Amino acid sequence: MQALPQQREIEAFLERLRVERRLSPHTLLAYRRELEVLSRMMADQGIDGWQRLDAGALRQSLAAAHRSGLSPRSIQRRLSAWRSLFDYLVEAGHLKASPALGVKAPKQARRLPQVLDVDEASRLVEVEGDDALALRDRAILELFYSSALRLSELCGLRWADIDLGEGELRALGKGRKVRVVPIGRAAREALQAWRAESAGPPDSPVFPGRGGRPLSPRAVQQRLRLRAQQQGVWKRVHPHLLRHSCASHLLESSGDLRGVQELLGHADIGTTQIYTHLDFQHLARVYDAAHPRAKRRQGKD
Repeated sequence: MQALPQQREIEAFLERLRVERRLSPHTLLAYRRELEVLSRMMADQGIDGWQRLDAGALRQSLAAAHRSGLSPRSIQRRLSAWRSLFDYLVEAGHLKASPALGVKAPKQARRLPQVLDVDEASRLVEVEGDDALALRDRAILELFYSSALRLSELCGLRWADIDLGEGELRALGKGRKVRVVPIGRAAREALQAWRAESAGPPDSPVFPGRGGRPLSPRAVQQRLRLRAQQQGVWKRVHPHLLRHSCASHLLESSGDLRGVQELLGHADIGTTQIYTHLDFQHLARVYDAAHPRAKRRQGKD
């Protein structure tokens, strides 16, 4: 099989990704596939050097992929891989400037993520039983739905991160950014019951697995699927579904877009706007009154 043009530079770039950025074999393979598309396109169009590659050729290739049915997300991923290669080639002196400057992928339509309705969410999280497994699963489910945590944030929680008296926790999110989020009444009760069952030092995981290490993301996902079946919730239940449901229900009740942005830890409010376009208020003022699991039950303190 004849080697594709510019293969030496592509291989050098992939090696840099492997060594310096320590990308996984799966991610490296994805990069390789997109760069081979670029190399074949150059060969088909008779472009025999990086310097002869221009924005027009890139746009033509991406447009053809779009017409053939490739999704906007996949085209965005392809263009991102190409841009990373071009930045490397500029740095290495093979290009004066990236030919991808000004090239845009088609926009992907944003759709509201699937969510549970309030009745489904309540049915899911109200796990009955006082054995250790039931107490742990109820605390996990209530915490996901109460505080809109990501899976990695929940698995990484230590007891030192939680202040049950104040009803808040510190979550370590994307980019190792820490944010403080509220814990609703029902989640606080579930956590208190779970802590009484599994008391540990402050630096111990809230949800330990084997050997005292944090419960693995895979184990949490499996427990959520099992509990959904047991609780009669027949949607595909996963941690992000509970995160979406929490955000959606808060927005429906309060209209507090800025507050939900803060709760979710979104850097860009445009990301939060996939849920709704309601007016802005403040999270601290509305959380206890708005969240279905934070409201006090009638007749109780």
